[in-house]
Amino acid sequence: MKRIDPASLSSFLAIATHRSFRKAAGELGVTPSALSHALQAIEERLGVRLVNRTTRSVALTEAGERLHARLRPAFQDIRDALEDLNAFRGQPMGTLRLNAARQSAHLALLPLVTRFLRAYPDVSVEVRVDDSLTDIVAQGFDAGVRFGEQIAADMLAAPLGPRQRSAIVASPEYFQRHPVPRTPQDLRGLPCIRFRFSSGLYYRWEFERDGEEVLVEAEGPLTLNDQGLMVDAALAGVGLAYVFEAQVTRLLEEGRLVRVLEDWCPAYAGFFLYYPSRRQLPTALRAFLDFVKAPA
Repeated sequence: MKRIDPASLSSFLAIATHRSFRKAAGELGVTPSALSHALQAIEERLGVRLVNRTTRSVALTEAGERLHARLRPAFQDIRDALEDLNAFRGQPMGTLRLNAARQSAHLALLPLVTRFLRAYPDVSVEVRVDDSLTDIVAQGFDAGVRFGEQIAADMLAAPLGPRQRSAIVASPEYFQRHPVPRTPQDLRGLPCIRFRFSSGLYYRWEFERDGEEVLVEAEGPLTLNDQGLMVDAALAGVGLAYVFEAQVTRLLEEGRLVRVLEDWCPAYAGFFLYYPSRRQLPTALRAFLDFVKAPA
């Protein structure tokens, strides 16, 4: 078997990680065509097919899966070894890659990141907005941001940003046509704006008061997968929306939206920054963790 240099193997690793030539090429800064030729060269040198590719999908062969399983920790060890050198520098450097759900990015992550970049000018940050439960290790992210209950047990986590609170809102015009709900049970039969996760499941509205917890299957004429659009639809009088309080504070103050069931919406632990339990954290991530934990 002919010798293969590590740079070529990194091309295969990017393809295996992203299962996409376009995304892998973007990460490596090359064209998809160049990456395809690089993979073909690797397969010819090894004498085995590593990737099955069609116009619609990219999948690893059994040989490709085995090679990916061996290469990923090896390349991680190399990255960790290079990160160790940053300890000799006075200032954290490098790129911090974060994966965050859309609303956590808007409400908690981005305000912290902008302040962090001012404090650490030698660090660059990439934030990928993704509402699915991404495997951050497999996708090459340093950390992710989600609610606590969505975080895998083998991850470490730190609170990110303030506590959050939900708000049930609709336009004043909506309440000219529909009664004001006094309890969560009153929502049944009222037009609501539903939220569907990327998994296909609908979000069940959660309420709590005096230790009593209530889940409501909201019903209504409109289903969305973006809370910003839900606020817009509520402003248009389509229905009641279940959103983050921070999203609608100004609209409530201006009287453009009306809030109901406030006593059923207590504050709760907000978002968390989570990351794999590794022996050696990248210095940029370590600096960001210290920044997150520091008093505002």
